[in-house]
Amino acid sequence: MQIRRKSNLRPTILPLSVLIIWLVASSAGMTNAYLLPSPGRIAEAAGELIANGELFRHIGASLWRVLFGFALTAALALPLAFLTGIFAPLGGYLSWVLEALRVTPPLALVPLLILWLGIGEASKLTIVVLASFFPVYMNALAGIREADGKLIELARTLDLTRRETALHVFLPAALPGIVNGLRLGFGYSWRALVGAELVAASAGLGYLIIDASEMARTDRVFVGIFAIAALGALTDWLFRRAAARLMPWRSEAGQSSGLEG
Repeated sequence: MQIRRKSNLRPTILPLSVLIIWLVASSAGMTNAYLLPSPGRIAEAAGELIANGELFRHIGASLWRVLFGFALTAALALPLAFLTGIFAPLGGYLSWVLEALRVTPPLALVPLLILWLGIGEASKLTIVVLASFFPVYMNALAGIREADGKLIELARTLDLTRRETALHVFLPAALPGIVNGLRLGFGYSWRALVGAELVAASAGLGYLIIDASEMARTDRVFVGIFAIAALGALTDWLFRRAAARLMPWRSEAGQSSGLEG
């Protein structure tokens, strides 16, 4: 129990050390207050934004974009991974298009997205989808391709339909890859958020950061960054908890190897 408690405290050591150094340096006047405001000033700015409800408005707008964009990603990437994994010729037809999209940064498409989709929510959601699609798709595809050949042969011998083979052979084989891909994709959704909210947004944490930067409010910039980091860490923790319930054997293996937080 004591060893587990110590292990749980390890991730806090580095952030607390940085915070203490930051507090000491800002109290001693060793930092530029404009470039790096003190933790106290940032806490005051956060308090102001919470008191007038502005921070919650921006968090609500960003959460909606991330969750809806990620749901669209899962709805597109997972079926496509199964189709291209099971029907190899389809993967061949799509390979060049998918590879071109994979290596193109979503922000490079912003001018075209504004022309095609306007400055509403559609262009912002498309950026989130483009940023999170390939981690989900490629991890699921790799899991499907690693399905045991003997089980596939057994499914043929038993005369299972394609749907039954996909459900009883490919899905269990791909499940760890799907969970990993969804977790990575969710992180990429948060990373794409600021870029998505550059597209003429009037609310959202990305908008808060950009607006505060233009107003020379570095303290508010930090509030926006810390809010994204905290929400991203919280949702990732929830994701890992859900994955542990879905695949308890994998969680135990991860803890024993120290790979799972």
